[in-house]
Amino acid sequence: MSAVPVAEALARAVARSRAVPMPGEMRETCERLLIDVAGLCVAARHAPWVQAAICAWDASGNATAIGHARALDPAGAAFVNGTAAHGEDYDDTFEGGPVHAGAVVVPALLAAAEDRRIGGTDLLHGLAVGLEVACRASLVAPKRIHKAGFHPTAVLGAMGAAAGVAAALRVDETAFASAQGIAGSFASGIIEYLAEGASTKRLHPGWAAQSGLRAVSLARAGFDGPRTVWEGEHGLLHGFARTTEGDWGKLLDGFGERWVSAGIAFKPYACGTMIHPYIDCAQRLAARGGFAPERVAAIECETAEGIVHRLWEPLAAKRSPPNGYAAKFSVPHCVAYALVHGAVGLEAFDDGARDARVAALAAKVGYVVDPANPYPDEYTGHVRLRLADGRVLEERQPHLRGGRREPLARADIEEKFRANCARGGWSAERAQAWLALVRRAFDGPIDLTPFRG
Repeated sequence: MSAVPVAEALARAVARSRAVPMPGEMRETCERLLIDVAGLCVAARHAPWVQAAICAWDASGNATAIGHARALDPAGAAFVNGTAAHGEDYDDTFEGGPVHAGAVVVPALLAAAEDRRIGGTDLLHGLAVGLEVACRASLVAPKRIHKAGFHPTAVLGAMGAAAGVAAALRVDETAFASAQGIAGSFASGIIEYLAEGASTKRLHPGWAAQSGLRAVSLARAGFDGPRTVWEGEHGLLHGFARTTEGDWGKLLDGFGERWVSAGIAFKPYACGTMIHPYIDCAQRLAARGGFAPERVAAIECETAEGIVHRLWEPLAAKRSPPNGYAAKFSVPHCVAYALVHGAVGLEAFDDGARDARVAALAAKVGYVVDPANPYPDEYTGHVRLRLADGRVLEERQPHLRGGRREPLARADIEEKFRANCARGGWSAERAQAWLALVRRAFDGPIDLTPFRG
């Protein structure tokens, strides 16, 4: 590791990256995220947890919570939009981390853009830097944050949001490093929501987004933060990953020359990302037909050890999730739903947890750990059905659909966006207006006021 503190080295790398032309694929990723995040905000705007988030925020202002009439201060808009974007677990994922960078960085940068009239290349650079920091940071000590009981999106998202806002505002390297140090003290987010299907995971990206904004504001005003926030004896990695032995080259090497976040995955299903390949397998089995769900004797899935504690155990609870939100983090539920219904849309988590046929089949789903599974480098799926008549049916999925090996087309993301807007009550014309805004978002200051209410 360099003798230069990581936060300072990162500040210098970000400054250098401004002089390097932004690759077209990175700009395209940023545009896609503006589309995806907005659609998710609209889809969730009437949900009780979004209504609670906006009602509980005291400060009003001139920043837009997408789809809400009330304007908030920048931190409030970032909080509400980040919470809404992540709330259905239908938002982007970076493979290898995993981390949901867009649901944090986009709300933070949109709030900063409105507040400071940021536009054009500054907005694009800020988005790209924020995404890159969050994604690269997730590779420094993979799996360790989750195993320690924390949510990587909540922890690393605050750092990414601070980096992105600082980059967009062109702060100097000293303030950039201090903003990182301050954001490290704001970072938080435990994964105990898994126990009861509680909603706290939903607010993690929103809290991280507003934390990044506040960290930059404090640093610009002269408040200092520890330059060794990342790697120090009592730093971020020690606190949230239980180690100080991270590979800092994953964060710093080639920053601004090689954009790893250009490969961010967009979700086709509204549930935990590592479940998606299992759903694909189950859907293919359902499409093949030749069996009735009631004639399935047992279902066995090979899995990675690294996801067992979040998506498989305790097995009895995962087979019978207490509510639709808990079902989003249950492989048994999602596999059973796909086998029974052949498709897994948002409705699978509205009332799917109370579907008797799904519950009966989920009770038959079990797993074995494959020690050779490539997680977190690849997210794989496997479903083996043993039927009452003795037949065995099996499907495998070697990678994440929607990810770097099989990305969704922009048309797919726009179709998802329109469906989410319709779910949230926006007209086709209003949805089209947002798509038009995205096409010119990096040409000058953006105006979000038409998208309130």
